[in-house]
Amino acid sequence: MKKTAVHSDQAPAAIGPYSQAILNDGTLWMSGQIALDPKSMQIVDGGIDAQAKCVLDNMRGVLAAAGGSLDDIVKLTILLVDLGDFAKVNEIMAGAFNEPYPARSTYQVAALPRGSRIEVEAVAVLSATESVASKQTGWLETFDANKAA
Repeated sequence: MKKTAVHSDQAPAAIGPYSQAILNDGTLWMSGQIALDPKSMQIVDGGIDAQAKCVLDNMRGVLAAAGGSLDDIVKLTILLVDLGDFAKVNEIMAGAFNEPYPARSTYQVAALPRGSRIEVEAVAVLSATESVASKQTGWLETFDANKAA
């Protein structure tokens, strides 16, 4: 199994021994993103609105580094410190995603790293022509060359 670590400067650096995401065979497994500003590495101020938007921006950065976008996400797992934030997070997610919306689970947890109110992890399926792996291996060019012959 070939695993490719994906890193983006547009998302916070990992704060432990893990990758921002792993790409394997067109599937991107994204680590949980919390509301850390990638430059300051501090939790953003402004409550759940600002934190949820920050998390989505961080996810966009990791997805872009892998050649994808929010539209490629097939499954989200949302962790909230307070399920009272659920309606607001739902509103923000509805504005960020297009139909068909990703499958999703939401859980209330006792606490999250660095005092974040939200953490979101995702699984995305990237098309072979856009993924980091295809750009690195060159398989598509080989296929196209053989098809033309």
